[in-house]
Amino acid sequence: MSSTREVDFFGLRRLNATPWDLVAIVLVIGLVAFLARTSRELLEPLAHLEAIPLSLDPIHLPEYAARTTLRMLTALAVSLVFSLSYATWAAKNERAGKLLVPILDVLQSVPILGFISITVVFFLTLGRGRVIGAELVAIFAIFTSQAWNMAFSVYQSLRTVPTELCEAADSFHLTPWMRFWQLEVPFAMPALVWNMMMSMSGGWFFVVAAEAITVGNTTFALPGVGSYIALAIEHRDLAAIGWAIATMLVVILLYDQLLFRPLVAWMDRFRVEQDPGLEAPRSWVLTVLRHSQLAGAARSAVRAVFRWSARPRAAPTARAAAEPRRARRGGLLVLLLVLAALAFALRHIFAILIEETSLAAALEVSRLALLTMTRVFVLIALASVVWVPVGVWVGLRPRAAAIVQPVAQFLAAFPANLLFPIAVYGIVSWRLDPNVWLSPLMILGTQWYILFNVIVGAAAMPNELRYAADNLHVGGWLWWRKVALPGVFPYYVTGVITASGGSWNASIVAEVATWGDLKLEAGGLGAYIADATAAGDLHRVALGIATMCLFVVVINRVLWRPLYDYAERKFRLT
Repeated sequence: MSSTREVDFFGLRRLNATPWDLVAIVLVIGLVAFLARTSRELLEPLAHLEAIPLSLDPIHLPEYAARTTLRMLTALAVSLVFSLSYATWAAKNERAGKLLVPILDVLQSVPILGFISITVVFFLTLGRGRVIGAELVAIFAIFTSQAWNMAFSVYQSLRTVPTELCEAADSFHLTPWMRFWQLEVPFAMPALVWNMMMSMSGGWFFVVAAEAITVGNTTFALPGVGSYIALAIEHRDLAAIGWAIATMLVVILLYDQLLFRPLVAWMDRFRVEQDPGLEAPRSWVLTVLRHSQLAGAARSAVRAVFRWSARPRAAPTARAAAEPRRARRGGLLVLLLVLAALAFALRHIFAILIEETSLAAALEVSRLALLTMTRVFVLIALASVVWVPVGVWVGLRPRAAAIVQPVAQFLAAFPANLLFPIAVYGIVSWRLDPNVWLSPLMILGTQWYILFNVIVGAAAMPNELRYAADNLHVGGWLWWRKVALPGVFPYYVTGVITASGGSWNASIVAEVATWGDLKLEAGGLGAYIADATAAGDLHRVALGIATMCLFVVVINRVLWRPLYDYAERKFRLT
């Protein structure tokens, strides 16, 4: 036994290191090599993409998967920074929130093809004709499919921080910086991590549109799984579709093990309610990092920086009491600048739309929007009936959540394009109506927002409430009406808002199905925008986007936002 302990593997004992440090070094070097390999061609001319055409040979899929994953992780990092800053501003500044939240509603309703159509020229010009310009287009497009639900999650969490925790922070005289990192971010972390998973899956859902870009005469395909799927659909290659599905499954399992499972295990410490009878989630990657002395040194350095920046403040003084007034004046000034910029933008947008749009065209677009709206409402209702009970059951059972998490991630990431062969074949063979049978593709990726948010809400349900219901023998429909549904309602509303906006966005993919030369369309606003984008008709693209934004904002103001305010007021933990 003693001789075994004396073995010095690779001279680690002489370096005061452990085998875990060796594993950590290998992981870090592998990450650096991965980044170097996938980013080495960024400064090549854009013509380089045409010089090396895409191939359906499965041997290229590992490289394509690495490139796609790098784009999605980059977009996820940008989305995280955006969510923490934007949502905090909206939650902390009441005046700004009145504008920022509706802007977020509008942004999540803008289709990804709309963002691409508007920004493709800007990013290609910014890249000066190099591949990095096309990469920025793809990363920004993926960002638009990831950021909005994360921002809504942070906003909802910051607006529902328990009162007793806020009072404790005030009694310790925490500075705004300390309060943000020691109270608000930890409280928002469980919901944020689950929504980060959904954001990654949302990126996969739109990866074809992000990597294989066609706007009028501008066409390019970046090496990646999305472009591979687009090429397979164009050539009607079912074998290539199968290889793409298998690759997606492997990649999702890898980043589940290397990224999200460690985050889930790490964020368990931030749960408001801790049940001693429950087994804490575990992750082998987190175990490696915790046992590594190198990772420990990095953690110590980060903690030292935070301790230095989070020095306690003195008791409030007369000068400190004037700071909120100055902050309000500064916020008002920023708000006025935003309103001025918004008015300038709206002036040009409406001038173009009003001058070039006839009444008949406007009525036709409104009719198509009503068709898409009907599909969204019906599908959201059906998804709620199915996934709310499932989400509550899973959220109350951590072991089940650990099993459901990777499965739901894969299903949420499944691009609607991969079901086009089945959808087109079934509709043509059985002479079905595309207006009905293409509709389920809209909810294919967005229904999981409801499931994931309900799981988070059920997991965050206070143990005292559950124990009280058990002691009083509350069961059946009474338990659902008095315990389960009120407990998850704020999280459900957040999921529904995101799922609704995502379904509008997904309509551009779901209402137009192609398989080789065969094309089916369901009448709706998504198909209108998709056709206009392919034709390079920016006026019709702008008209479709403006109509979609108008419908989504009105629906949010009339239906979802009152529900959100009711949930925040009625079911907040106090």
